[in-house]
Amino acid sequence: MVDLLAIAPHPDDAELLCGGTLIRAADHGYRTAILDLTAGGLGTRGTAEERRAESERAAEILGLTTRQLLGLPDARICNDEESRVRLVEALRELRPRTVILPFHEGRHPDHRIASELAYDACYLAGLKNLPAAGEPHRPVKVLYMLAYREHALKPTFIVDTSDVFERKLAAIRCYGSQFDGVKALGELYPADVPLYDLVRIQDAHYGSLIRAAYGEPFYTRETMLVDDVVNLPVSSF
Repeated sequence: MVDLLAIAPHPDDAELLCGGTLIRAADHGYRTAILDLTAGGLGTRGTAEERRAESERAAEILGLTTRQLLGLPDARICNDEESRVRLVEALRELRPRTVILPFHEGRHPDHRIASELAYDACYLAGLKNLPAAGEPHRPVKVLYMLAYREHALKPTFIVDTSDVFERKLAAIRCYGSQFDGVKALGELYPADVPLYDLVRIQDAHYGSLIRAAYGEPFYTRETMLVDDVVNLPVSSF
């Protein structure tokens, strides 16, 4: 059982988009996990075997309780019955309270479809009579990763990752087969700076929105609850 689960289409996606948040959660005593839907074997750079080894090294830096590979076909993720059942069974095994999903728009088909697939599976996992292994379990909260998009929505909230940013960057650097010498990231157009610098620039931008050094943005479909309006952080002036 885990408290926080990031579901990502490929190894390295979670590190880039919510690595700092996973590290912070682990530092606070929560059980964290990543479920990679594919091994990323069809990527332009590196091999599935290299990415698997890289993901294991990154998992240690992130402090994950567990990391699993669902084994769906890279670049061919489908929101079909077989894929939903496989993901439902993984969710029933891990039993997360909160899940982090890819945003439901994006250039890479795997990211768009994985978002829909994972959201559907989160709901279906709670159906008692669904023909899938495991005891019914439905996550309480679904968050969407929002970074590295050209026209991103305004975040619902941002996690301050200032204290853990360098560890996040160390986890990303584990994927040398993917990122060494690269100058593009997500939906952003290539820039004349190394990808690792783009990560710093993006996270610094989101950090600035909450008056912090670095941050990671998230979106929720439902409205967030505020308990105490007197003690809301981030000055308006």
